[in-house]
Amino acid sequence: QVQLVESGGGSVQAGGSLRLSCAASGDFYKVNCMAWFHQAPGEEREGVATLYTGGGTAYYADSVKGRFTFSQDYAKNTVYLQMNSLKPEDTGTYTCAASTRLLGCSLMKYNYAYWGQGTQVTVSS
Repeated sequence: QVQLVESGGGSVQAGGSLRLSCAASGDFYKVNCMAWFHQAPGEEREGVATLYTGGGTAYYADSVKGRFTFSQDYAKNTVYLQMNSLKPEDTGTYTCAASTRLLGCSLMKYNYAYWGQGTQVTVSS
């Protein structure tokens, strides 16, 4: 089992920045991929960034590419999502997820078995 706890959400004006954190515990050594998902009000949950925990380049959805950065602190079993140049459409719940599957990392939610509770981000215009 893997437990995930997010933090760092809040309210910010358009153009501002936030950094989300996701602390993992439990059988984190089994995790191959981490991801961040965004769910806007009334919308489906969508993947915005994913990262192979063994090292490598993060992959981003087109909607956040160039604005968001996904990073990992190996010593702390924590991943981060640095969000810059925020837009009102970035508003919603951000949830981190973990996968122990041996397939490549993706932004498809069905690949992820472990989920945090989510943290709310509100971007005002």
